[in-house]
Amino acid sequence: MTDLDLFKFVPFRLNRLAAEVSTALATEYADSYGLDIPGWRILATLGFRGDACTAQYIARCTRTHKSTISRAVTALLGRGLIERLENTDDRREFRLRLTDEGRALYRALIPPLLRREAEILSCLTERERIDFVMALSKIERHLDLVQDLSSKPPADER
Repeated sequence: MTDLDLFKFVPFRLNRLAAEVSTALATEYADSYGLDIPGWRILATLGFRGDACTAQYIARCTRTHKSTISRAVTALLGRGLIERLENTDDRREFRLRLTDEGRALYRALIPPLLRREAEILSCLTERERIDFVMALSKIERHLDLVQDLSSKPPADER
């Protein structure tokens, strides 16, 4: 039987890399804006979409557990950064959207996060960055992960 070298095992390396990058970015929005990672994921999803969606859709897009998203939704509602919209067809379902304050916060976070991303990727050449993004996209497609707004949520998640 062959031993598993964790430092060559891609899933282990991706997880470790994701944790490190997530922590580095979390510093940007935690220190200045008091947001945790799940709260940022909700703001980012709603801000990028520019439209209301369900918490289930956010959980699916961000690969974050439903209960984690639910707790973050409660916190963001309490801070007035998001609001709930009742589904007129199904009164049990709510969609979420950014408030004006939430939208302003999302907009304020974009420049420092893009700067931080550039710092993280600065060890790569331009060609390596392009290849890296293309490889990530290919793996995401293979795993059927939501990649962009053309990946519309199922009707029950809109």
